[in-house]
Amino acid sequence: MKEHFIELFEYNHHFNQKLAALIVENKTRTSEKTQKLINHLINAQQIWNARIQNTEQSDVWQINDWSKLSGIDADNYETSLKILNDYDLNASIQYTNSKGETFSNKIKDILYHIINHATYHRAQIATDLKQNGIEPINTDYIFYKRKSEL
Repeated sequence: MKEHFIELFEYNHHFNQKLAALIVENKTRTSEKTQKLINHLINAQQIWNARIQNTEQSDVWQINDWSKLSGIDADNYETSLKILNDYDLNASIQYTNSKGETFSNKIKDILYHIINHATYHRAQIATDLKQNGIEPINTDYIFYKRKSEL
């Protein structure tokens, strides 16, 4: 199971990096919606990692400095890999969400949520980019696998 999660986080990181670069290259043409979504996508991974590790969390909607997006994503990726190596994925953690509600979930379910959440928002970003005249990149998982298996 860990190997599969490692692959998923490699995929997630690969396209977060490409998408952040595309947005930064076109930042004068991107909408406020795209800017908010790319930051939210990156912040959310940091927050979930922090919940697992019981460390300080970002604000889910904070806007990061453009020059730091790729670095924040790289830190998130490394932290997620560390979690995969250091934690029992079947263990449950208790955490409080942004509304102050307390929940408990298995780490493996949280890690899957991180990937799924990012995929969802990358699709929203692709739609918004296209509507603003910017050709989006194909971030489909199978597309990634085809390229990596060549």
